Amino acid sequence: MPAMTVDPATLRVRLYPDKILRKKAEPIELTPNVIEVAKRMIDLMYAAEGIGLAAPQVGLPWRLFVVDVPAPDKSPPSDLPIATAGPVVYINPELSEPNRMIEPCQEGCLSLPEIAGEVIRPTEISITATDLDGHRSTHRAGGLLARCWQHEYDHLDGVLIIDRMTQASRAMAENQIRAFERRAGSR
Repeated sequence: MPAMTVDPATLRVRLYPDKILRKKAEPIELTPNVIEVAKRMIDLMYAAEGIGLAAPQVGLPWRLFVVDVPAPDKSPPSDLPIATAGPVVYINPELSEPNRMIEPCQEGCLSLPEIAGEVIRPTEISITATDLDGHRSTHRAGGLLARCWQHEYDHLDGVLIIDRMTQASRAMAENQIRAFERRAGSR
């Protein structure tokens, strides 16, 4: 499916409960406009001090996300990458081969600012995606990078962290979630 042409300057981070955040995104073709949009998404991610941003979060129903996961100050040795060496763009990503080990960890989301909660995810996963040069490749990661891929991929399917939070975290965030919904209803 060809991507619609978008003026990257008009993009902004959408906040819950914006309907686009619940839509399943569609595959896209790599075009010059998609490259411009991806670069703008990286700028928006940095401006919001995030480590990932998915196209639905900027109002586009595209299967695309960007990440820039910093290396931790201290981390146990790992055979797998756990960070990126700068921003990376993933077009039409597919996740596969999650390991059986799962781990709870605090997650936040640029579309749900000030809301964070414990989310349980596999600690390792593989991703196959197209990059900005049109090359499709597969990579495997662990740690925060694997978690970030899973979080951003969820956005492409209309899934938010509030859907994945542990029951206790969801209960603690419920008042903030309702406040977002009330503010949206008053617009």
